[in-house]
Amino acid sequence: MSARLSLSLFRSFEKVVFKPNVGHVRCMSQASAAERYTKVSEDEKGIRTIQLNDPKKRNALSLKMLKTLHNNLTSGVDDLRAIILCSTGPVWSAGHDLKELTSKDGREYHRQVFDTCSEVMSLIQDLPIPVLASVSGLATAAGAQLVASCDIAIAAQSARFATPGVSVGLFCSTPAVAVGRAVPRKVAMEMLFTGHPITAQDALLHGLVSRVVPDHQLEEETQKIADRICETSREVVAIGKATFYAQMNLERKEAYRLTSAVMVENLSLEDGQEGIKAFIEKRKPTWSHRNQKVH
Repeated sequence: MSARLSLSLFRSFEKVVFKPNVGHVRCMSQASAAERYTKVSEDEKGIRTIQLNDPKKRNALSLKMLKTLHNNLTSGVDDLRAIILCSTGPVWSAGHDLKELTSKDGREYHRQVFDTCSEVMSLIQDLPIPVLASVSGLATAAGAQLVASCDIAIAAQSARFATPGVSVGLFCSTPAVAVGRAVPRKVAMEMLFTGHPITAQDALLHGLVSRVVPDHQLEEETQKIADRICETSREVVAIGKATFYAQMNLERKEAYRLTSAVMVENLSLEDGQEGIKAFIEKRKPTWSHRNQKVH
């Protein structure tokens, strides 16, 4: 690309990354029985835990569940540092509710289901804070898609992952977007063509999850990662996350142009200079978490 195009790309990107923390305040309306679908809690550090809470339906990603998740992910995130997604019951998420996908509901309803699902999956990577999946049990189809869409995924040793839609006549085309970007192509195709589940260790080997831990340590290990994130600058993490996903879609040289420009801008931030000064002075940094430039 030309230098002019590269600069244009950075300026467009800069509007997204280096803007005041206004947060994602656009929310879908609360489901009348939201508590049935998820349980949400927050701690004093700014870690929000969203627990899928419809075990009788295997935490299926019904339209109501998806709308509830969208609201949980977007409402009041300005002061949050991280989000943890976990679940209740032996199935982490069985994916879409197949009872919503019969002919009686019609094409428009089906389109709404998949459009909403795609919006939620994309939202996770667009948020300015890390989203962690804490996976126990079985994650299938759109459930596996949800895991693959998260920034970090910690799996219990007993966890399993599958894209079995082909077995019921509905190929997992939308889950393939996230899964196919997380694991090697031939691994994804085997999962998609056979529907066979893979183990947590295989998921780790192929990059679907970040780490595998004993079942009884899942909550503790996930919390440790979230706690570590809270020790860093929120603003710097937001810049880093947005830049990472942006550069992944670019040709290598263009990716270096973008990231070099972003690092220069990062250094101009108050927290960018505070971290370097703290390192030189051999002390812990005091983060402002603000989008404030000092030069």
